[in-house]
Amino acid sequence: MPTIVIFALDQERYALPLERVERAVRIVEVTPLPKTPAIVCGIVNVRGRLVPVINLRRRFGLPERNTQLGDQLLIARSATRTLAMIVDAVSGVAECNAQAVPGSDYVQGIAKLADGMVLIHDLDSFLSLDEAQSLDQALAADSPAEAP
Repeated sequence: MPTIVIFALDQERYALPLERVERAVRIVEVTPLPKTPAIVCGIVNVRGRLVPVINLRRRFGLPERNTQLGDQLLIARSATRTLAMIVDAVSGVAECNAQAVPGSDYVQGIAKLADGMVLIHDLDSFLSLDEAQSLDQALAADSPAEAP
């Protein structure tokens, strides 16, 4: 049975596969990064790595709100990069039998838990090809040049 990490935005619950999640940490100051896609808030330093921060509210079409003290960053790995996502709360992990949801943007499955349903998101589809290229260019422009 797959294990998922459950998180919340407003009153809705979402999930990511546990094997993709590195950790959840308290929200920290996000450094803006120019010329990034609209869903990218900026970057944070996670143990010496510059990690892009994704605004899931923008990606999922939810109402914007200011970051609050209790918010968390969910650090997770897609196939090509590590991302930090601002979430209201991480509520825990659960084992579940997930059903695939074909043709649904950003969703790889749905799980029925004892206290309701949760959508399991596909981290690899959070950034479109154009968004990923734009983010790569912004990160490259922000990185110091290597010494000869």
